[in-house]
Amino acid sequence: MSARTRVTSVEAVHESGSYLFAVRDSYGDDGEVVVVPCEDGVAAFRNYCVHESDQRLAREGVGAVVRDGEMICPRHGSTFDTCSGDCDNGKAEGMTLADVDIEVVDGQMYLVDEELTYLYEGPVQGDDDDDDMPSSTSHINL
Repeated sequence: MSARTRVTSVEAVHESGSYLFAVRDSYGDDGEVVVVPCEDGVAAFRNYCVHESDQRLAREGVGAVVRDGEMICPRHGSTFDTCSGDCDNGKAEGMTLADVDIEVVDGQMYLVDEELTYLYEGPVQGDDDDDDMPSSTSHINL
């Protein structure tokens, strides 16, 4: 579905810690991709935790939380290797993030995934979750 589309530079991802962009899949559904630093390059994954698909890993204005080569799920604290997407702890242990096909040429990152079409930088527009904070499993009512 997608031709080779320039998304961002590797340097920009390393400077900001993550990069978020919207895509449309082959079924016409919109989604998000998070790009994170990986050794000298970058890696791209669908922007949801494999343990709970409604939990985003990165949010506009916040980005993804990346520490010591791992991306952290804000809901349960599972950590995912930024290069492979593998998780070895928490509720997502043994699972792997859904990766997105990218290509890096001369320091520029391109979306080359045949199932996805680049839409724009940032989150999917029109999302009704407007608190810009990670979801919580807390069910405390005040």
